[in-house]
Amino acid sequence: MTERAELAARQRDLVRALLAGGQVPDGFDAHRVEVEARSLRSKRRSVAARLRPDLAERLGAEFRPLFDAWALDHPKPVDSSFRADLDRFESWLHDGGHLDETPREPRRWFRRRARGENGRS
Repeated sequence: MTERAELAARQRDLVRALLAGGQVPDGFDAHRVEVEARSLRSKRRSVAARLRPDLAERLGAEFRPLFDAWALDHPKPVDSSFRADLDRFESWLHDGGHLDETPREPRRWFRRRARGENGRS
């Protein structure tokens, strides 16, 4: 294996350890990697709560452990938006029986201003 290929493999292993609970690669401090992994999950969870406060509210105290469990098994795909990622989370919640209600209707994420509002026409 070339040095470049070996470096790429180590980087993949580190990303897997940080985002998906993978084994910490040799040469890395396992405690520091875990601290950073928790920090990244917390950041993702915080974004989720801001974008989907309805889910956080409906789940209450269970939001954090459920989101973290899901996030470990479902790293956010590179080509996916946060909103699409959270739609997958909501589906996972329904499939696992964590939400009894039917999934919400897709909603518009913006609201058009009425003509003439703020002095504009």
